[in-house]
Amino acid sequence: MGVTDFGNVQGNARSLPRIKLNVNLDWLGQQNWSPFHWLLVGSAGLVAALILLVPAYLLLRVGTGWAEAWQTLFQARTLEILGNTLGLAVSVTAASALIAVPLAWLTTCTDLPGKRFWAVIVALPLVVPSYVAAYLFASILTPKGLLQQLLQPIFGIEQLPNFYGFPGAFMVLTLVSYPFIFLTVRSALKKMDPALVEAARSLGMSPWRAFWHVTVPYLRPSITAGGLLVMLYTLRDFGAVTMLQYSTFTRIIYNRYLGYKLDMAAAMALVLVVVTAVILYLEQRSRGKARYARVSIGVARAQRPVKLGHWRWIGLGFTGLLAFWSLILPALGLAYWFWRGLNQDWAVKSVGMTQTNVDSLLSLVEPAWHSLSASLLGAGLAMLLALPIAILVVRRPGRLSRLFEQLSYASFALPGIVVALAYVFFGTNYAPSLYQTLPILLIAYVILFIPQAVGAQRSSLLQLSSSLEEAAQSLGKRPSTIFHRITLPLVKPGMLAGAALVFLTCMKELPATLILSPLGFNTLSAEIWANIGEAFFARAAAPTLLLLLLSSIPLAWMTFKNN
Repeated sequence: MGVTDFGNVQGNARSLPRIKLNVNLDWLGQQNWSPFHWLLVGSAGLVAALILLVPAYLLLRVGTGWAEAWQTLFQARTLEILGNTLGLAVSVTAASALIAVPLAWLTTCTDLPGKRFWAVIVALPLVVPSYVAAYLFASILTPKGLLQQLLQPIFGIEQLPNFYGFPGAFMVLTLVSYPFIFLTVRSALKKMDPALVEAARSLGMSPWRAFWHVTVPYLRPSITAGGLLVMLYTLRDFGAVTMLQYSTFTRIIYNRYLGYKLDMAAAMALVLVVVTAVILYLEQRSRGKARYARVSIGVARAQRPVKLGHWRWIGLGFTGLLAFWSLILPALGLAYWFWRGLNQDWAVKSVGMTQTNVDSLLSLVEPAWHSLSASLLGAGLAMLLALPIAILVVRRPGRLSRLFEQLSYASFALPGIVVALAYVFFGTNYAPSLYQTLPILLIAYVILFIPQAVGAQRSSLLQLSSSLEEAAQSLGKRPSTIFHRITLPLVKPGMLAGAALVFLTCMKELPATLILSPLGFNTLSAEIWANIGEAFFARAAAPTLLLLLLSSIPLAWMTFKNN
């Protein structure tokens, strides 16, 4: 076999006598690695170094004010914030999985009417930034909001239940993050060999039992990868919890930084890193050693759609209700605020558009270009640097590859503001030529969003049998040739899906963009935040609409292409 266990080789090396220096390094030499494999290790090591710079900054900051940091860690308030953060992350992840798995199955394996259309619609909430969804839902559902104003004349409802706090944060984050699981699970379902379910049915299983005993276990890597992204996304979310006034670590860290209490903020950020490490450890232990790749070589037969019968209308109702809450209702709120904006700063007057309004609209062209170009570059760089990690994890599993993978996932839990300030410290002290330049902003994007790239590529490689690469190797092909001619074409769909996810999250990123952007490099996310921070919802509508449009086009294209 072409896969070697690093742990076993390292253990054998320790048992040899220490006569020569190269004996201690034999656990690497026995791999017979080519320069291509060493290039993979070097690239993964570079990513690890960029990520480790952030906790190094935190440790340095805590070390300079250890007394205050120690006191912060053992406050009752810190334990309360820890409970809030974990409770929100677990709740959002569980709810997202319960929504996404049935949704992916309905839009892939059944005769649901218009399933290609629904596949695009239910994936679109992924483009909505959490802070945008939070302000739209808050303007609609809070007491004295738009819904209450609509219902009061008809039903006499004077006040709706309070939307702020946990209920609002849970609802908003679930509706904007379930597509992480939906897209990964749907991609796995499209690659699933229908012979697996057919064999179960031939043994007398009902369609429902076959789904639970065959399909769900097969989807375990995809559900786990998507669920991990949802949990880490929730842990590091800043916009929704801040807008809806729910105290999690990211909100408190931001407030401490605003108050120049850097030591306290760094201590809380370290707690968040430890929480993430524990979650990653538990996820690693739960993986098991099951195989998910097809044994046979060739193209899988097209799946025969499951006949829903009278359940078709229940499936349509479930899909339509989710689309209404996650997409249509926020869109109606955005349309209302955009219409309000037409009568204010962005106004189109009845006698025509004034020059001032033309200038206001044209002022969005530059932020749109900045957002688009930075996000495309960030997505490309993240996918390029994530591929070596994914290959090492799947094809060369061992302690070193697991370390690279865990470090890449841990970076997603780092708040954007912590990453930004760590690189401000690095730039001002050690690389002044990089400070407030586009390259350092792209590095921050890579650190924040490389888990999405690694997760997508790892899932694709797991479903690619290593026998194909081993056969090419037995014919004398070099590893680099095997990668370019066999591996890369087969994992390309997963890479494109990962690139789309990274692009979307780069477009929505706020704290790192605000702090690390070059002078005069304004983005759509910065324009939106500046307006909603002052409760100028009407002014925020135009840049929000443009941001959603730019983000929706590539996602819709990717979804239609994979149908």
